[in-house]
Amino acid sequence: MRRVVVTGMGIYSCLGKNLHEVKESLYKGSSGIRFSQERKEFGYRSGLTGIVEKPDLKNVLNRRQRISLGQEGEYAYQATIEALQYAGIDLDFFEKNEVGILYGNDSVAQAVIESIDLIREAKDTTMVGSGAIFKSMNSTITMNLSTLFKIKGINMTISAACASGSHSVGLGYMFIKQGLQDVIICGGAQEVNPYAMCSFDGLGVFSTQEQEPEKASRPFDRLRDGLVPSGGGATLILESYDSAIKRGAPILGEVTGYGFSSNGDHISSPNVDGPRRAMQMAVEDSGKKIEDIMYINAHATSTIVGDANEARAIDSLFGNSPWVSSTKSMTGHECWMAGTSELVYSLIMMQNNFIAPNINLQEVDETAKNLNLVKKTIDAEFDTFLSNSFGFGGTNSAIIMNKIN
Repeated sequence: MRRVVVTGMGIYSCLGKNLHEVKESLYKGSSGIRFSQERKEFGYRSGLTGIVEKPDLKNVLNRRQRISLGQEGEYAYQATIEALQYAGIDLDFFEKNEVGILYGNDSVAQAVIESIDLIREAKDTTMVGSGAIFKSMNSTITMNLSTLFKIKGINMTISAACASGSHSVGLGYMFIKQGLQDVIICGGAQEVNPYAMCSFDGLGVFSTQEQEPEKASRPFDRLRDGLVPSGGGATLILESYDSAIKRGAPILGEVTGYGFSSNGDHISSPNVDGPRRAMQMAVEDSGKKIEDIMYINAHATSTIVGDANEARAIDSLFGNSPWVSSTKSMTGHECWMAGTSELVYSLIMMQNNFIAPNINLQEVDETAKNLNLVKKTIDAEFDTFLSNSFGFGGTNSAIIMNKIN
C-alpha cells in the first residue's frame, strides 16, 4: 500500500478568495456570515448566509467554456487553479500524465430552475441553449473540470450530502493507496444562490438571529438555534508519496486514515453510534493511537441534535484530550463543500501552528462540557488532526492527516 500526500490546496469561500485571505480570517476568528435582503424578499424565514463573491472568469475562460459552468463550477474552478499552482502542476503535466478527479457536489438548483423557467415561458426547449444540460447535471463540476484540464484518469462526482467533499478525499486516498492512480484532484463545491437552500429554510433548520449575523452560527453553544448556509469551492491535490518526491512537489501533509459509516437510522437526525464508528475506523486505518490525534475539526453545524450527538461521540472515543473546534462558527455550513474546505482549513492551521477558534461559544452546552473546546485562537504546534463530516441519510466520513515524517 502506497503513502498518500497532499501536494496542493486551494480555497474560495466566505472567509476569503485564496489561501492567504482565508488564513488571516481563521487566525482572527473572523466570520463570513452576513444578512441577505435578497433572501428575505425571496421568502426565506432566515436571511442569513455566507457571502461568496462571484468569480470573474471572462478573461480566464472563453465563452464556450463558461456557458456550461454553473455557480458551483465557477467556485470549484477557482479553488482548483490555486491548488494546481501550489502543486506545481500545469497543463503540460495533464498531457503527459494520467490525472484523476473526484469532486463532491449534491445540487445544481439554480441551473435546473432557470432552464425550466425559460422553457415554461417560451414553451420551447431550444431556448435553454447548448450549455444548459452540462450546467444542470449533478456531475457538472467533474464534467467541466475534466474537460478544461484534459483529465485522463478517474472522473467521478461524489454525491453524499454534507459528507460529499470528505468522501471525495477519502476515495481519492484509497485509489492512490491501492496503486490505481498517482495524482487525483479532490474537492467539494456548494452553490450559494437562494434556489439551493430554500427547502432547507422551509424545514426550520436555519438560525434566525439576524440582528447579529456574525454571531448566528454557534456550534456547541447552549443558545444555538440552527445552522447558517454557506458555500464556495475547495480543492486538494492528492498524490502518491513517490510521485511527489520524484516531482519535487511541496508536501503539505499526509492522508493516513479514512473512516466511513452509515447511521442506519433517521433520514435527517444524526445519532451517536454512526459518527463514532467512522472516527474509530479512521484512527484504526491510520495506525495511530487515540492520544495521537491532537486536533479535531468537528462537523458541528450549530444544530441542537447534531452538535449534541457529535459531542457525545467524540467524548466517548477520545475523552477530553484533543483540541476541538468547529470552523463552521465562522463559515456557516458549506454543505457539499464542507468536507474538503475543513481539511483545507485544518491544513492551514497545521502549517502555520495555530488552532482557529470556535467563535460565539459563550456558554458551552451540557453535552459538550467534556470536550477541550477552543474558544480563542491558540498558537500551538500540532502534527495530526481528524476532520468530521456527516450528512443527511446518515452518511459519515472522517479523515486523518498528519505532517510528513
